[in-house]
Amino acid sequence: MKGLIFSIKKYSVHDGPGIRVTFFMKGCPLSCRWCHNPEGISPLQESVVQTRKVGDKEFHVAETAGKYYDVEELLEIAGKDRIFIQKKEGGITFSGGEPLMQPEFLLEALTAFRENGYHTAVDTSGYSSPENFRTILPFTDLFLFDIKHLDELKHIELTGVSNTGILENFRLILKSGRDIMVRIPVVPGINDDDEHLKQLRGFFSEAACFNLRKISLLPYHTIGSSKYRNLNLNYRMNDTKQPSPERMKELKEYFSATGIKVKIGG
Repeated sequence: MKGLIFSIKKYSVHDGPGIRVTFFMKGCPLSCRWCHNPEGISPLQESVVQTRKVGDKEFHVAETAGKYYDVEELLEIAGKDRIFIQKKEGGITFSGGEPLMQPEFLLEALTAFRENGYHTAVDTSGYSSPENFRTILPFTDLFLFDIKHLDELKHIELTGVSNTGILENFRLILKSGRDIMVRIPVVPGINDDDEHLKQLRGFFSEAACFNLRKISLLPYHTIGSSKYRNLNLNYRMNDTKQPSPERMKELKEYFSATGIKVKIGG
């Protein structure tokens, strides 16, 4: 079996504890307005036109987003840095896109990495069937779980899908006892109004338990905007400003009242 992966990031420090190798799997059921990995949305290989400059000249180079790998190839890639990963108490993270868009391959890969002694993490939007989550629970040490908006209608407007199943899966993981870290994208004018922040804080205060390890506040950024041009897609966030460092510090203090560890960034 092979999985479609659009990027592999070594020495990652923002996708779980320690130093990690992160495999970005292609395909996502959400279409978040602020997505900074649009090349990961389509479940298919696709052509990306990269613009490169040499002096005053521009060159347009067509590349393919997405490459098929089998699990043995992923083990070989990670194995080259295994000593360093273990020394830094890191591991392997599957991100995306949405890893659970390729559930069979994800299960096979997680199983193999666990059998080979790696700490495993899955970075997920939470949008998949409960059965898919139950299947990978025994082989996943940590879930990095996105919470984008608590209001269902607003969530549909912003991402294209309901959050009902997402929140159910969040509770499923909490109940399982598996470690979970929440990731909240902070997008000015989208999900940072006082009413929603109050709802979020209340939601996490009620959910606080031993295995809810951390809340990560991810400030919106424009780093991925150029990717939209390369994919000939419309970037819908041109008028959105990045939150200031002062604002992020305020939010960190605000969510610290839950009793859960809060961090700015991944």
